[in-house]
Amino acid sequence: MTVKLPVQQIRPRRLTSVVWSVLLFAALALSGCYQPVTDNFLKIGIPEEPNSLNLFLGTDANSQKILSLIYQPLFLRDPRTLDIIPWLAAKDPVFDWEKLTCTVTLKDARWSDGSDFTSEDVRFTQQLFLDFKIPKYYSKWKIISHCETPDPKTVVFHLKEASAIFEPRVLTSPIVSRKEWESRAAFAKTCEKPLVSLQAQDIAHPLGTGPFVLSEYRKGGYIHMKRNAYFFGQGKTICGMELGPFVDNILFRIYGTSDVAILALQKGDIDYYWWDIQPGYIDSLKKDPLVKLYFNRKSALYYLGFNLRKPPFNDKPLRQALSLVIDREFIFKRILQSYGEAMNTIVPSGNLYWTNPHVVPYGSGMTPDQRLAGAVALLKAAGYTWETGPIDETGRARTPSAIIMPDGREMERVVILTPPADYDPKRAFAGTMIQEWFRNLGVPAYARPMAFGALLDTVKTSHDFQAFVLGYGKLDLDPDYLRAFFYSKNDKPMGWNMSGYNNPVFDRLADEQQVTTDLKMRREQIWQMQEILSEDLPYIPLYNPDIIEAVYTGRVDGWVEKVDGIGHIWSLCCLKPKGRKQ
Repeated sequence: MTVKLPVQQIRPRRLTSVVWSVLLFAALALSGCYQPVTDNFLKIGIPEEPNSLNLFLGTDANSQKILSLIYQPLFLRDPRTLDIIPWLAAKDPVFDWEKLTCTVTLKDARWSDGSDFTSEDVRFTQQLFLDFKIPKYYSKWKIISHCETPDPKTVVFHLKEASAIFEPRVLTSPIVSRKEWESRAAFAKTCEKPLVSLQAQDIAHPLGTGPFVLSEYRKGGYIHMKRNAYFFGQGKTICGMELGPFVDNILFRIYGTSDVAILALQKGDIDYYWWDIQPGYIDSLKKDPLVKLYFNRKSALYYLGFNLRKPPFNDKPLRQALSLVIDREFIFKRILQSYGEAMNTIVPSGNLYWTNPHVVPYGSGMTPDQRLAGAVALLKAAGYTWETGPIDETGRARTPSAIIMPDGREMERVVILTPPADYDPKRAFAGTMIQEWFRNLGVPAYARPMAFGALLDTVKTSHDFQAFVLGYGKLDLDPDYLRAFFYSKNDKPMGWNMSGYNNPVFDRLADEQQVTTDLKMRREQIWQMQEILSEDLPYIPLYNPDIIEAVYTGRVDGWVEKVDGIGHIWSLCCLKPKGRKQ
């Protein structure tokens, strides 16, 4: 909003040029059209309070936004090619698969207090993960039998077996300071619950090797971070980008609702809202000359899952027929409002190296009538019948009677569990539409919203469900998650195999790809796994929305786009103040 000064009520002859300057400055500053950068603050909005700034407890998205700027890994992904590149490491890892070793040489880096970063910090981190069985890290790092540190800049990892995921899943984990955590760990080990004690420790000023350090955190208010004077990347060119940081401070402000955050962005109170913008805001933001929108693919999966442990969805032809009647064009245009993609396979298409381009969904290129006819043909061949079928004698669709299963019984009511609309309107809407598409085949389907926590408990723990719509909003770029989601041994309470899928051929490939160190050969195995899943359909991939983000352009420039958007360490190392904007 532009503030107009009531000049008609002021006697001009009494105002000096200085007073006029002060009034003009105040008016423009209030309007958001004039923003000084002398304080060199980058202002970022986040939607919720971080759960914890203790690295071993703060695994939620908002905590990770802060922690990722402090604690750094040995290797990181190039934002453009997605290749793994040295970060705290000085060069690529050297593997000796005969000896089962991985040697990593470290950069000359320092912790934020000026002390040296050494191989002892890496070895200490590894032991900490294993001693406390720290969630998120223990399952990956337990492949290491021990570490050697022949000198301060060399780490030799000794592995228990060959591993294709050691580099993308282990060497990309954050490293902590032995100096900071050794006494904390020693104390935690004396407690009745060591891990809980370690996670409960308050870290007011954590030591890190990242571009920023924590200066002040006022819960419910803001988080102030300052540029780390000892950041190893300062002034370096990595992946073709000159790194700063070029801003001295970041101020994170917490907004309870997107409405308030978007208004703050348009006023210039913040430079960036670090959250996915819903399509409903797009038209308004496009009209604002000081706001820029970014659209990027996500590494995400939203899907319909089935319970394969019991009827009716333990029958593959039924799952295939149901996949045929799902209208992916409707999903793209109506549910995503054309911002995203209907998914063909479990691996998102933005993950170019690993997604199988040859996998196409059931019904690709067919009209709705053709897809319905194909689904009916599949079901008839599998022994399903109707008193009144979904298609009449002329080939036209009609309302069918209840479908009769191959054993002669009428199919009982089928419930599709979804999150509530106020939690995720896309998934709730998808469940409602799937209900209608299934009814076109005579399947008595009913979408039922359920509180998200209760839904997870039902699907992941008790397994007392028939079908559900869920999603993974941020998949790892390494596709080993295929093994986690569908490996038969993970079919257990709290296990990742929520559908109860069991295929010995898939299991064999899942095991093989974990130890295949030849990248091209491993990709062939991953592609085969996707083809098997496309045939068996424990999950039907539905959609992957774009991540839509908005920035205020008046103060800084240099956002780096990649899969999953512009909110990441590369952007915050590359942003440069633009000076004063009028």
